[in-house]
Amino acid sequence: MKIYNKLVRDRIPEIIEADHKNCVTRKVEGHELRNLLEEKMIEEFNEYLEDRKLEELADMLEVLIGLAKYHGYTEEELMHIRMKKYQERGGFEEGVLLESVAIKKES
Repeated sequence: MKIYNKLVRDRIPEIIEADHKNCVTRKVEGHELRNLLEEKMIEEFNEYLEDRKLEELADMLEVLIGLAKYHGYTEEELMHIRMKKYQERGGFEEGVLLESVAIKKES
């Protein structure tokens, strides 16, 4: 028996059972769910750093959607705010590194 004690995608128990294995699960909510989602984000981020694959970015996005839902927002609201910020401030495609800011001298 292998012990995991980690948050998994909703269909993972079904997939395990289809593989003729038994698993023990329980439903979490509240602060425990939030904490596990945050731990999952760190796990997925570390996995991304290891292989730099699109699949890991998709996993991170799924966790972000889960966190948004935990806080009472929909996926659509999350994407709307993302697009609003993108339109107002841009994205990260151009690789702009802000090195410093100084107050302009008045002429």
